[in-house]
Amino acid sequence: MNAFQYATAHSTDSARELVASNGVYLAGGNDLLGLLKDYLISSPEILVNIKSLPGLDKVARGGKVWTIGSLVTVAQIEDDAEIKKVFPGLHEAASEVASQQIRNVATVGGNLAQHSRCWYFRHRDTVCLKKNGDLCYALNGENRYHSLFTGNTCISPVVSSLATIFASLDATAIVLREGKETRMSMAELYQRAWENPLAHNSLNHGDLILRVEIPTARARSAYLQVSDKHAFDWALVSCAAAAEVADGKLKSPRVALGSISPVPHQVAAANSFLDGKILDDAIATQAADLILKDAKPLEHNGYKVPMAHALIRRTLLKLKGDA
Repeated sequence: MNAFQYATAHSTDSARELVASNGVYLAGGNDLLGLLKDYLISSPEILVNIKSLPGLDKVARGGKVWTIGSLVTVAQIEDDAEIKKVFPGLHEAASEVASQQIRNVATVGGNLAQHSRCWYFRHRDTVCLKKNGDLCYALNGENRYHSLFTGNTCISPVVSSLATIFASLDATAIVLREGKETRMSMAELYQRAWENPLAHNSLNHGDLILRVEIPTARARSAYLQVSDKHAFDWALVSCAAAAEVADGKLKSPRVALGSISPVPHQVAAANSFLDGKILDDAIATQAADLILKDAKPLEHNGYKVPMAHALIRRTLLKLKGDA
């Protein structure tokens, strides 16, 4: 790791000024410090500690919209009894992130902004497509953990558990960009990674995630994932679903998959199909068929298709509750 300066910002304006053209923000640091130690990002001149920025470590509870600051830790979400009641899927997703020690320091913003976990990207001696190389080695190499859907020649998927549940809840990320607040859906927050093999998300240098706004319209939500290990592991596949349920019928349902695409994967036709339906296994199966019908499995990740199919069915059926 090369030498760098370190400074603490006490306002968003000072954070932006300190980051300037060759600095990076530091919150929990779980992903950033690993990237620095392995020389996977350009050596910054300065690390800007943002943990003292006012108000970003708060959860604001409203009737129609809740706001979760980007410095709220994953453990805070997991331990918040009211979040568990209002957004059960968010509580479930938070509880699946890494280990308890990591959840205690990992932040919402960091979870959303983390870089690719592809082992070709993470290997310091491999210059893959995402590191300005000429080739995605995973395409014809070991692609067990990679995408079933992509819009470019990089098949590294988004692995943020929170992005998956936020997508199903129609949450919006508020990003400070060039001094102005920009609203981005979860799809927009990752769209650049769908289009550009060099991108991990749609954030520009100096962009700072301030908070996430979550509408309360979908009172039922659920999250499930499958991992190689029971704890402290990224999902092989994750699924989140959210909807309002009235008279047993789904209203404005959303289903999102993680770890199978560079973006939280949603299919509008499946959401439309589910709208107004009374859930049972047959309906959930048809929705899973729609969501996965264009999947393009590779040599080693074909197992993700039946795994995702099962997760979609099980996650959707969790929405039934007592309806």
